[in-house]
Amino acid sequence: MQQIERSIAKHLLYNLKPNKVLLLLGPRRVGKTSLVKTLVATLANEKILQLNGEDIATSAVLKQRTVENYKRLLGNYTLLIIDEAQKIEDIGPILKLMVDEIPGIKILVTGSSIFDLSNKLGEPLTGRKITIQLFPFAQMEYQSIENLVQTKANLEERLIYGSYPELLQYNNHHEKANYLNELLNDYLLKDILAIDGVRNASKMLDLLKLIAFQVGSEVSLDELGKQLGMSKNTAEKYLDLLTKVFVIFRLPGFSRNLRSEIVKSNKWYFYDNGIRNALIANFSPLSMRSDAGILWENYCLYERIKHQKYMHLQVNNYFWRTYQQQEIDWIEDRGGKLYAYEMKWNATKKVKVPSAWLHAYPDASFEVINQDNYLDWILD
Repeated sequence: MQQIERSIAKHLLYNLKPNKVLLLLGPRRVGKTSLVKTLVATLANEKILQLNGEDIATSAVLKQRTVENYKRLLGNYTLLIIDEAQKIEDIGPILKLMVDEIPGIKILVTGSSIFDLSNKLGEPLTGRKITIQLFPFAQMEYQSIENLVQTKANLEERLIYGSYPELLQYNNHHEKANYLNELLNDYLLKDILAIDGVRNASKMLDLLKLIAFQVGSEVSLDELGKQLGMSKNTAEKYLDLLTKVFVIFRLPGFSRNLRSEIVKSNKWYFYDNGIRNALIANFSPLSMRSDAGILWENYCLYERIKHQKYMHLQVNNYFWRTYQQQEIDWIEDRGGKLYAYEMKWNATKKVKVPSAWLHAYPDASFEVINQDNYLDWILD
């Protein structure tokens, strides 16, 4: 498999600080372990202890929460790495004791569930941790192994199969589809069901399928609840959990308190098109699909989010719509200025700025993102 340098590698190295916990988060199979191995290979001056949170022996040795125990464990080690740290009971207080009582120790932990790790690490490690998120490959990372012609040629495949790293080792569409189905059922759904309060795998899967068919559309919690036989509050809770295990992300409505603007509903998107298509069991080529525009919109938006995160942009993202059905796919509020973007798969389709937007926000910019200019936007 081709080696691709991850965009956050240098940022990860820079944030490895004494008496701080560096938290690397992301869904399973996005390359967290591989990234850590690459990092370790560059740290010739560090003496490193590596543990795995899924190993019973690791939990056993960390269970005795005393400074003396941890000093014996770490000895002369200067860097502690724990993979899948959320599997360890009371990991937050354990790490807090280490960084507070063992001078100079550096700690790097990885986890696949922000929900688990946030609850276990959040309060104990206030002011003591730095969090970095890793996604499936970003287009900005593919640039190291392909030229512009190859990027354009690979676009359709990425719209259909997404960008999980291991897809690079498969040579045909059947193998890629099988991998994504296995990833969905054996990893992502298991992570979801490991969360407290989720007991019904079929309900969660049905919810994800409904969202998959409504990508880019406003979602009614009441309607979701009715279709799934659950309360509105339960549907909302499940959606929140799905964002915390990096399956979907929420896009709220934008408004500056104008009566005509809709802000109560949300849109939902997937962090990867391959997972979305696995849910609806459709890996057909674009020429045979009616949802090419949806795939394009979802792809552009999650690539933009990767760009924002990796480039450390301070930005709030929204969609915009009025009760008169005027709408814009993506609004960025950054640096005190508004930037509006509309996603269009068909590059020849003419798009006008909605008159209500132009009237309400005359100083905002507006741009259509299509196949001709999308790389400028997601690579910037």
